[in-house]
Amino acid sequence: MTRGESRTTIAGPAGALEVALNLPATHPDQEPRGIALIAHPHPQQGGTLDNKVAQTLAKTFVALDYASVRLNFRGVGKSEGAFDDGVGETDDALAALAFARSKFPGLASASPVLAGFSFGTFVQTRVAQTVTPERMVLIAPAVSRFAPAPVPADTIVIHGEEDDIVALGDVLAWARPQHLPILVFPGCGHFFHGRLQQLQRAITGMWQR
Repeated sequence: MTRGESRTTIAGPAGALEVALNLPATHPDQEPRGIALIAHPHPQQGGTLDNKVAQTLAKTFVALDYASVRLNFRGVGKSEGAFDDGVGETDDALAALAFARSKFPGLASASPVLAGFSFGTFVQTRVAQTVTPERMVLIAPAVSRFAPAPVPADTIVIHGEEDDIVALGDVLAWARPQHLPILVFPGCGHFFHGRLQQLQRAITGMWQR
């Protein structure tokens, strides 16, 4: 659990849905700049909202003055239901977003940030078919295992050179027709071990730029 975090379960499409909310501490009496919805890696391969990359995304956006909401997809942690190949997980993510919007009425119609890691990137490309994002951040997108939809031109995509789960070449092949830049971390694997602070700095720099 990251610092200053609250967790609860809400009514989700498949039953109880576990969500974690992190809020900026700089302006406790003001609504945050926006909402950042964050999706974790594959549930059947140990992915949860406590994944270190997912937590890093939460910390990054809280530091940028966003309310960050993560969720455990159906069948993970306290979330009920069973894995649904990204279809039901998309509905889960939309439910978590609706929860966050209910907390901040002034942001109810604002476009959220959609961020994800690995399988979570696929889910977020599906969410973006329903909700227009402010911007997207895709870390190690699982393009070789799923079929993500095209993404906006200002999407931030970061991948490890030595990713042994999703080959860099596959990500480049996916990005090439979209003329989508990729930030490559040399010598880095899929889980960004030892590179999480660098990941946060990179996202922050690209966001503020």
